[in-house]
Amino acid sequence: MESTETGETEGNKQNSVIFYEDRNFQGRHYECSSDCADLSPYFSRCNSIRVDSDWWVLYEKPNYMGYQYVLSRGEYPDYQRWMGFNDSIRSCRSYPSYRGGNYRMKVYERPDFGGQMMEFMDDCPSVYDRFRYRDIHSCHVMDGYWIFYEHPNYRGRQYFMRPGEYKRYSDWGGYNSTVGSFRRMRDF
Repeated sequence: MESTETGETEGNKQNSVIFYEDRNFQGRHYECSSDCADLSPYFSRCNSIRVDSDWWVLYEKPNYMGYQYVLSRGEYPDYQRWMGFNDSIRSCRSYPSYRGGNYRMKVYERPDFGGQMMEFMDDCPSVYDRFRYRDIHSCHVMDGYWIFYEHPNYRGRQYFMRPGEYKRYSDWGGYNSTVGSFRRMRDF
């Protein structure tokens, strides 16, 4: 018989994510309703996920490190559905839906907000087509939550961007300055 771990009671599902060790929502599972810097004690692998509400940023390693996966409400029966590189999820953070309405961000070709700059207020499926550069070295997010993707058309590694200044790509957790596309973090 499979064991079950539950972080919260069944009645408290306003904002939760459920992690399952096996695909198709099978095996041991753990329900989480708040940020968690280390999920290792609750499950050994993660192959499917249900997101009940809001947005969740999942991390491959403890303490919000490693690959990032940004998930909205929905069901993800295997890790390829959330563009996962493996079955390792070790920390997570919850973010409420952005209620501001406006989205605004400036991207720069050089670190410390240097070089060419372009301001965006909408999604960008190809950074090179719009910005004429393949790399973004710094960024200032003024309004809204955004997701950077390593490749065009919202593919590859993901980076969650909340309002703030990012003087170099390592500030948003990037391994290099390549950003192929980005979009506003909203229900899609």
